[in-house]
Amino acid sequence: MTVEELNQKIASGETPCVVDVREAWELDTARYPFEVVHIPMGSIKERASELPKDREIVCACRSGGRSAQVVAFLNGQGFSAVNLDGGILAWSARIDPSIPRY
Repeated sequence: MTVEELNQKIASGETPCVVDVREAWELDTARYPFEVVHIPMGSIKERASELPKDREIVCACRSGGRSAQVVAFLNGQGFSAVNLDGGILAWSARIDPSIPRY
């Protein structure tokens, strides 16, 4: 999913479950301007049960690499997950330039 597609979903009132798989220090540096579930990539196996199976899950990270791995895992566990292409870097570049890049 592109950042534009996610932005449109949120603007139209849809509420996908956005899972930010970055580390806590990364969220302190740059945050998405909407509610996310924070589960670092290293904790996803232990915490996957916290995620809904009846909603679309959008996995996000800094640039899309870690979240793509989490998407593969979650889909293998029966979730409906997609990757946010480009992550927070793409969101900052194409949607909200006030979000710091790191």
